[in-house]
Amino acid sequence: MLVVLGHGTELNENSAAPVFQHAAELRRRKIFYEVREAFWKQEPQIKKVLAEIVAPRIFIVPLFISEGYFSTQIIPKELGFDFPENLKLKTHDSELFYCRPIGSHENMTKVILSRADEIVKTFPFPRAPKNADITLFIAGHGTEKNENSRKAIERQVELIRAQKIYADVHAIFLEESPRIADCFQIAQTKNMVVVPFFISDGLHTQEDIPVLLGEAKRIVEQRIASGQPAWRSPTEKNGKLVWYSPAVGGEQGIAGVILERVREAAK
Repeated sequence: MLVVLGHGTELNENSAAPVFQHAAELRRRKIFYEVREAFWKQEPQIKKVLAEIVAPRIFIVPLFISEGYFSTQIIPKELGFDFPENLKLKTHDSELFYCRPIGSHENMTKVILSRADEIVKTFPFPRAPKNADITLFIAGHGTEKNENSRKAIERQVELIRAQKIYADVHAIFLEESPRIADCFQIAQTKNMVVVPFFISDGLHTQEDIPVLLGEAKRIVEQRIASGQPAWRSPTEKNGKLVWYSPAVGGEQGIAGVILERVREAAK
């Protein structure tokens, strides 16, 4: 049995969408006896879901970007796990496996590249630039509360940079340096693609980052209210052409990363 675990929030209805999306896809594949959605901050809450389940083996996969505060400290401790030393837990009826968060898996490289490639091909105006003429930015949250928060992003920067697909690859953050707005000084190319390394298209990806990239908050809010994308790709800002993709969490390849985390835990 599989439980896809999200952070959840009552503040943004889009926050839960990737959890339901990937759980539905994995149900469709009929790999598991049952696939359930669960959350830390909204219904159905993880403890309640686990209390309802009876299965020989239950795999809990956190749909989180990094091995950060919630995914490796708060949630595992509340569920009775000791991360990362002991990720298995036996109860009277079941053996529970707490998997590592999806965001730190190396297969996220394919997810990021897919997002970057798709946004340029979808909006090639005036014409799609060559990858060699693009600087790729992976935008993350960052936090001084947990140094692991940025490690997953910096690892992806290393992996993608090594492939020499783009002119260069950099990490930028909301709450750490280099900041989102620093991308214009960092980029040595006219063309920039920004991929938000977030699970959901929530407040940060739909409002905060577009505004930090130079779009007027009023315009961003108007677009969101009318159901349009918050950013029009490409938009010219500070002499650069900027493409901005949806968050990585909704990309189809995430279902495969969830399966990889289950396979690792089952060994």
